[in-house]
Amino acid sequence: MDLSYFQKLSQAKILVVGDVMLDRYWHGDTGRISPEAPVPVVKVSKLEDKAGGAANVAKNIAYLDGQVSLLGIIGNDDNGGSLQALLKNERINSQLITQDDAPTIAKMRVISRHQQVVRLDLEETFLEAHSELLLQKLIEIVDDFDVVLFSDYNKGSLAKIAKMIQVAKAAGKTVLVDPKSKQLADYCGADFITPNLNEYTAAGGIKGDEQVLADCARKIIVECGIGAMLLTRSEQGMSLITPNEKHDFAAQVLEVSDVTGAGDTVIATLAVMLGTGMPAKQAVEIANVAAGLVVAKLGAATVSPEELSAKLTQYLRETGEQYQAPTQETLHHIELARQRGEKIVFTNGCFDILHAGHVRYLAQAKARGDKLVVGLNNDASISRLKGPERPINPLDERATVIGALASVDWVIPFGAVEENDTPAKLIEQVKPDVLVKGGDYKVDEIAGADFVLANGGAVEVLEFVNGCSTSNVIEKIQSN
Repeated sequence: MDLSYFQKLSQAKILVVGDVMLDRYWHGDTGRISPEAPVPVVKVSKLEDKAGGAANVAKNIAYLDGQVSLLGIIGNDDNGGSLQALLKNERINSQLITQDDAPTIAKMRVISRHQQVVRLDLEETFLEAHSELLLQKLIEIVDDFDVVLFSDYNKGSLAKIAKMIQVAKAAGKTVLVDPKSKQLADYCGADFITPNLNEYTAAGGIKGDEQVLADCARKIIVECGIGAMLLTRSEQGMSLITPNEKHDFAAQVLEVSDVTGAGDTVIATLAVMLGTGMPAKQAVEIANVAAGLVVAKLGAATVSPEELSAKLTQYLRETGEQYQAPTQETLHHIELARQRGEKIVFTNGCFDILHAGHVRYLAQAKARGDKLVVGLNNDASISRLKGPERPINPLDERATVIGALASVDWVIPFGAVEENDTPAKLIEQVKPDVLVKGGDYKVDEIAGADFVLANGGAVEVLEFVNGCSTSNVIEKIQSN
């Protein structure tokens, strides 16, 4: 598999069209039963809002660094405002249309002791006039995208999806549909549909053995004028079925924590990979791996390019070289990890010739938190600090070696100009919870320590392993 397509993730331009929702969670403890009725009393301690429905698909695309816009209907209400704020924070370009006669779809959940106590749904079925608004907006903006993804939750905003698909195909776009209609002919012209087994059988599909399933799926897509079906099959993985071929992909997770939103991750990953120009079979293989990662997490989770790349190199036994996002995207990924409550650890160095001392030191640094960021001096910076004969290994090779370590989550180069030979400015961008330095430094001697401490973080000094140093390695080579 060619993982060079990961370098093109930010070039994928995708429009998600469909039923957008606000998922709201009230968290609290339950200590008594209400005197008014035999129901638990939940003392709410935390309110959490998340993008739901088609908005969660767009969120998955944004987390994979795709350029994504979201087209849907929201109400002129507080829930719509909250959803707009979430989209801005997630770097999703909002094309949402606000209507006074259509409240924002909202799913309200009360959670206590990790259990859902009750769910309240605030929604009304959209009118045909609302779907017409989406169609007209699609006609206006479709030329700006490479892929158009329709996320159908059967709420009515995609009542005119047949015409929408025609518009997208006439503009030369790749069209994907996550279907809810039992009449799959509604999606005529789509390049890919991604039903799960229940949706497939509801549309007249027959399970049977593999041959029966393949023949029936082919009959459906041919009769409905659909290019291919990506059938998600839970613990059986997924199957890509075209009029002439069937490719099966085994499930990539040993223990399932939560399948919520897994279908969103599959179609989002498929869209991004197709948007980079990746062939369909490879794109599905990566979407399958992404599904395995997301179902191992709790809730409607997402996957990052780095963890997807790392899993692919492990699963596919590739060269070990992993995807490293550009600096600005990496900083965004770090911020997303922080928002998930993960503790960020930062350390830095030249790491010119990697040795056992480095590996142990980085493992110890990672143990101080959840994610480890390594600031890596660039070549010019090392030459200024170590002399004109250094570095031995150039930046890209050092970054590849460091990034392949299991302890390292992100590598960010620094030192473009002399005043940045210390990582102080980079530390201010990363905002780590823990700053780690190796050697015999005092805390007040460590670049960036004052910033970390002032922001409530911690600074730790770890001892290097005696006898392990790049200079010693170079001396041994030269003496031989």
